[in-house]
Amino acid sequence: MTAADREAVDPEAFDLLPEPDRANGAAALCLHGLTGTPYEVRPIAEALVQRGLRARGPWMAGHEDGADALARTSWQDWVEGARSELAALRSEHDRVFLVGLSMGGLVSLCLAETDEVEAMVVIGTPLVLSPPIPQLLPLIRRFVSSRPKTGSDIQEPRARARHPGLEAMPFSAVAELIALQAKVIPDLPKVRCPILVAHGRLDRTARPRDAVRIHEEVGSTEKELFLLERSGHVATVDYDGPALARAAADFLGRR
Repeated sequence: MTAADREAVDPEAFDLLPEPDRANGAAALCLHGLTGTPYEVRPIAEALVQRGLRARGPWMAGHEDGADALARTSWQDWVEGARSELAALRSEHDRVFLVGLSMGGLVSLCLAETDEVEAMVVIGTPLVLSPPIPQLLPLIRRFVSSRPKTGSDIQEPRARARHPGLEAMPFSAVAELIALQAKVIPDLPKVRCPILVAHGRLDRTARPRDAVRIHEEVGSTEKELFLLERSGHVATVDYDGPALARAAADFLGRR
């Protein structure tokens, strides 16, 4: 990774504001994935700002302080932290949108099932983890608390090399993700806002068929499915990242 690559990576939370003459009164809450950072949703946020939206990308609960802190965090912490951020934006803006990647997509769906949201974009959202992970997890957790991370599921080599994230995946966090999936799936018909469901076809972390299922089962009458031909799980920064950012900005910008 070159020095320029390292300088281009900013993993911190962000709150991006459009130029005053372009602001349209709308805002988007952008939520990153499990063991990820706000960096991975920033490309979409920057595209939204160019369309006159405010874009806020907080740390998801338990992530800012590393894997040990994440291991002590529940799915309810993720959802309630995001709900507080959503309420804060709602107090200042006429329209509020959600953008969520992976676990952030699950949290976004959970919020949209109960809270007022004008529209949303979810990317690489896992509804069911591939076997044998769910079946073996209770046994694994008896002996090992986490596994080191060896990289992110990104096809573009330079993007994969510079991608920031937590150093390990706590198995307790995987168990919480499975619990959140069990909460979200039966209530998908309660999601009624316009939704864009995007997913990398080369995703090895979450199956593309989960995107098809979300698209089919949400109660929204306005919904689009966008499969990204060259991208893996973190599609926002992969080969199709620019096309995804444009599609998300177009979809939310029309609303």
